[in-house]
Amino acid sequence: MDQQTIQTIFVIVAAVALLIQAAMLVVLGVVAAQLAAKIKPLIPEIQHILGITRRTIGTVEAHVDKAGVHIDKIGEKVDKIGTNSVELLDITKQQLTKVDEFLTDATARARVQMDRAEMVMDDSMSQIHHTVTTVNSTVLRPVREIHGILSGFRATLAHLARSGRPTVDHATSDEEMFI
Repeated sequence: MDQQTIQTIFVIVAAVALLIQAAMLVVLGVVAAQLAAKIKPLIPEIQHILGITRRTIGTVEAHVDKAGVHIDKIGEKVDKIGTNSVELLDITKQQLTKVDEFLTDATARARVQMDRAEMVMDDSMSQIHHTVTTVNSTVLRPVREIHGILSGFRATLAHLARSGRPTVDHATSDEEMFI
């Protein structure tokens, strides 16, 4: 396997890791949008309950001085509103706790996947380096050495194959090259 193929494989692995990460972010966005959709209808309800509670308290204060009979009925309504508010707040708190746990888990998983992808990339790069070093030392170095020996052998044969004495033109050419 040549180096370009290995690099292509690692680029594909990195791309897949990034796609997984993008998918996780999309899922987080969808969950956040769903949570927002569930909580938004509760906000006007809570505000309405708070408004009723404020009006009721104002009414209770106004009626305290006038008559003691209405205070019991108003007190019951205030208790009911308080109970409903507490239940609503408990449900909201539970939902927010679940969403927080989910986001924490999703973040931890995404971090683990990123760490794994980084480890794979580091391991792959070290294997590529090792492979290149091995190829260089076991294949290319002996090929270069053999090529050098053959070049020297060719030069020796070329020198021996020439006739004994060089021609005048050849000797002049050789001298000009040294000058």
